[in-house]
Amino acid sequence: MPLVYQQNINPFTKLGVWHITEPESFFIKDVPLQREITHPNKRLQHLAGRYLLKELYPGFPYELIKIADTRKPFLENEAYHFSISHCGHYAAVMVSTHHRVGVDVERITDKAVKIKHKFLSPFEQNMIDQLAEGNNQQLLCFITAAWSIKESLFKWYGDGEVDFIEHLLIKQITSDYPYGRAICRVTKEKDWDLTVHFQFYEDNVISRVIS
Repeated sequence: MPLVYQQNINPFTKLGVWHITEPESFFIKDVPLQREITHPNKRLQHLAGRYLLKELYPGFPYELIKIADTRKPFLENEAYHFSISHCGHYAAVMVSTHHRVGVDVERITDKAVKIKHKFLSPFEQNMIDQLAEGNNQQLLCFITAAWSIKESLFKWYGDGEVDFIEHLLIKQITSDYPYGRAICRVTKEKDWDLTVHFQFYEDNVISRVIS
């Protein structure tokens, strides 16, 4: 299936989402594997993400991608800032020629609810409870969104060794379904105030941050 969602965030930054229905052979003819990946689904996700980089920016030098010790992919000359995420049958990519970016896609399941104490402070949990207004499905969606928001912040930061409760703070969340916005702060080494935008798409939530 082709690109299912694209948004031009600003003149320098694009977001794209790909629904992966193609076989590996569709991608590998254009974006060969750069490292050994044994799991078939993870290999397919890896290829789809890099294919999407080329789809958004045809001149993207994907063959020059390096992987940092923190597992963050990057280009040494920073001609493009980019972030890649994949979950299930979806890959999401955000690319910018001028700005630092982070993107995340998560499938809405009860997985995030089961581990919410590992990434949400009591203040954040209470804020999300109020936002859900007692609706269990909305609670499920917003807790998954909170997880995705923090994942996008983590990818934006990029240097690893981050505590999701201590260093990635959600100060406020507002939502007008299917869109939402979170006012956040990253407090590692110094403080960065950031706005994360998120949206619900099919059974997923996609979060993005740019600075």
